[in-house]
Amino acid sequence: MHSVLVTGSAGFIGFHLSRQLLDEGFRVIGLDAMTDYYDIELKKARLKQLTSSKNYRAVEERIETPGTLADLFEYEKPNIVIHLAAQAGVRYSIENPRSYLESNINGTFELIEAARAFPPKHMLLASTSSVYGANSDMPFQETQKSDYQMSFYAATKKATENMAHAYAHLFGLPITMFRFFTVYGPWGRPDMALFKFTKNILAGQPIDIYNNGQMKRDFTYVDDLVKGIRLLIDAVPNPPEDGKVIKGDNLSPVAPFRVVNIGNSKQVQLMDYVNAVEDALRIKAQYNFMPMQAGDVPSTWANAELIHSLTGYKPETDVQTGVRRFVDWYRDFYSI
Repeated sequence: MHSVLVTGSAGFIGFHLSRQLLDEGFRVIGLDAMTDYYDIELKKARLKQLTSSKNYRAVEERIETPGTLADLFEYEKPNIVIHLAAQAGVRYSIENPRSYLESNINGTFELIEAARAFPPKHMLLASTSSVYGANSDMPFQETQKSDYQMSFYAATKKATENMAHAYAHLFGLPITMFRFFTVYGPWGRPDMALFKFTKNILAGQPIDIYNNGQMKRDFTYVDDLVKGIRLLIDAVPNPPEDGKVIKGDNLSPVAPFRVVNIGNSKQVQLMDYVNAVEDALRIKAQYNFMPMQAGDVPSTWANAELIHSLTGYKPETDVQTGVRRFVDWYRDFYSI
C-alpha cells in the first residue's frame, strides 16, 4: 500500500484530496495544525470523516516547527508527498504577513529539508494563480514569466517554487508545483467569496462586490482540482537528457521539476457567479459595490493544455452545477 503524506489535510482542498486517496486504497498520513484562522469546528468536522478510515493517520503539528517534518519523514518514509498546508488568503496577507512567512516559506523549507534526508518518489507542492500577478497576457501559461506578484501571499508562493526548484536540482528530488485557480465547492473556507455570498444572502445582508463587479475568474470546482492532483501523482518529472524541453512544457532543463496549472480554462464574470448563487438559493442578493482591494487582480484564466497533455485531465463541472452543490452542502451542514 502506497503511503501519502498530505499536509493541510483538514483544510478545504486537503480534506477532499485525502478522502479521494483513501477511497482509492492509499494510506494517508494527514498533517494539520488545526489553526483558528477560520472556524475550527468546520475543520474538526472534516477531520472526523477522515479519521473514520483505518488507513488515515492524523498528525496535529505545525509544519514550520523545526524537526517536526524531519521526524515524521524518518518514521513514515512516505512514497508520495502532497503539500497543501499554507497560510491562505490574499487580503489577510496585508494584515498579518508574518504568518505567511512562517507557514509558507519556513514550513516549505522544513518540508524539502526532510525530503532531502528521506526522499519520496514524487513531491507535489501547491502554488497559486496569484503568482502570475501583473501579467495581462491570458490565458496564463506556465512558460510565462511571473516576476510581478501583487500580494505578499503570492510572493511567498513564488518563493516556494524557487526553493523547490533549487532542491530538485541539487538533490534530485522529483517535484511538481501546481497552481490553483479560484477553487470552490462543498466544505469550502468561510473567508472565500462563495461562502460569504451564501451566508449573507441567507441572512438578508448585502454582499460585497469588489471592483464594482468588473472581475473575471477561472473558477475551478474542487472535485476537478482533486482529480488533476491525483493524475499528476503519476506524472513524475524527469529532466531531458539533452537539456531540451518540448515547446509548451514547463519542465526544468536542469532538474526533475515542473510547474503545472490546474484550472477550468474558462473565464466567468463575477456577476454571473453571483447570479449562480442567487439561482441556487432562489433569493435575490443585495449588492454592496466596492473598489478593487489591495493585492487583488481583476482577472485570471488558466491555460490547462500542459496538464491535459501530461495526464488527459479535463474539468467536468460548470459553475451553475458546482455552486448548487455548495449551496446544498451549506444548507445541510448548517441545518438551514
